[in-house]
Amino acid sequence: VFGKDINLVLVLNNLSSDRKSVRVDMSASTILYTRRAVAEILKAATSVELGPKQGKQIRVKIPYTHYGKYLTTDKRIQVTALCEVMRMHGLKLLVEKTIILEDTNIIIKLPRRIVVNRAVTLEISYANPLPEPVSRCVLLVTLMNQQVKINLARLAPRERSKIYFEFTPRRVGPLQLQVDFSCDKFSHVKGFVTIAVAPA
Repeated sequence: VFGKDINLVLVLNNLSSDRKSVRVDMSASTILYTRRAVAEILKAATSVELGPKQGKQIRVKIPYTHYGKYLTTDKRIQVTALCEVMRMHGLKLLVEKTIILEDTNIIIKLPRRIVVNRAVTLEISYANPLPEPVSRCVLLVTLMNQQVKINLARLAPRERSKIYFEFTPRRVGPLQLQVDFSCDKFSHVKGFVTIAVAPA
């Protein structure tokens, strides 16, 4: 989840009946959705001795403080592990994983029934998932081809807050509501909901 430390486990298994020495070079970078690297956030190397038919785990932790300021709006991190079996004529295995961090910041609560030409109030809650305060918070609400910009108070570490948003639907059928939350430490955290408007 965005704002928290990332914990990974690399599992190595020796399927042979011989003892193996494996060198593991690990790296991680923030990337764009095109997989283009933005910034390297982890580089580590270790060696592992595996007995016959033995398996071992290598645990890796990427703290938020290492990746937070380098993360793009795509919220993607590419992790690679190059495993080289020593004394095996350069036998190598490359393991890759792309991590997409989830946002749990925006929660939109709707009344049970929404009727055309009748005012309705929505509850929009938003959060700071980071272990540090954020300021210059802005909520951009898009509904019925109109945008409303709402300036919000600063949020303490891990704080959640909410606002109430009132509008009057002018036609029956589905409406798309989009909420976009930004602040000085991150931007474009989005929430979506489809609103079903009933006849009067």
